[in-house]
Amino acid sequence: MEVKTLVLGALASNCYLVTLADGGCVAVDIGDGAATVLRYLKQYEKTLRAILLTHGHYDHIAGVEAVRKACDVPVYIHTLDAPMLTDSAANLATWLSDTPFESVQQFQTVEDGDTITIGGTEFTVLHTPGHTPGSVCWICGDVMLTGDTLFHLSRGRTDFPGGSDAEMLRSFRRLASIEGDYRVLPGHNEETTLSFEKAHNPTMRGL
Repeated sequence: MEVKTLVLGALASNCYLVTLADGGCVAVDIGDGAATVLRYLKQYEKTLRAILLTHGHYDHIAGVEAVRKACDVPVYIHTLDAPMLTDSAANLATWLSDTPFESVQQFQTVEDGDTITIGGTEFTVLHTPGHTPGSVCWICGDVMLTGDTLFHLSRGRTDFPGGSDAEMLRSFRRLASIEGDYRVLPGHNEETTLSFEKAHNPTMRGL
């Protein structure tokens, strides 16, 4: 599966553009860098079909509304994080940035276990709270887009409002129980694999 990574904003959040079966693409998380995403789509003649969000923090949603309007595509987020799309305090924009946050005006909510078919490609929602109440991993084929839940040899912070260390540990137990291997594409830093993290990630090893 072809996946392009764009690193956006001062916090270096990963935006992933996943190529679909019909040749279009979806964007997973769009931080402070809408112009970069739109420029890439134009340069490589990619048609954006949807925007999928792993959670609602500013550094993963800052550019969503600009891209949504430009491409006229649906936005998907877990129900519990949906309020962050319109609340600068809840999504930490007032803390993380001096730039005014552009609220996302149209979006659809998802729940654990939902499967969305976009351009002939299926994406399944795995609810993994801890970093935020509505954090999810999106699973597509052998790719798992983990947002700020699972990182290479690390895990997401739980000290922001709505974060929970207990929920994060439950989410890690759920990830550890998944059979097979996946290419793990996290919200920050380099990619990894689920099998590597099961064997080496300190939190996984400590479960």
